[in-house]
Amino acid sequence: MEVLKGTARNVVSEENSKKRSNRVMDGETFTRLYYYGTVQIRMSADDFWLTPLGLFLDLRSCHKQFLGIEKAGRVWSIDDVIPL
Repeated sequence: MEVLKGTARNVVSEENSKKRSNRVMDGETFTRLYYYGTVQIRMSADDFWLTPLGLFLDLRSCHKQFLGIEKAGRVWSIDDVIPL
């Protein structure tokens, strides 16, 4: 880590900043999920923390479909993929 001087403020740069620039930290992800569960879906905090993650993500997807934000996924069969 190095500190760059001579700018309006000191900027701290990391060597691996490019690797982590597009990733969302786990704490931020769970904060967003907690917000979505407690505010948007109106779950209690205990219900949120006791709900399995897969079930919660399904509930979140259903809620988004209900609001019109997201479309339901389509189930493809082999006949849909390969025409006769």
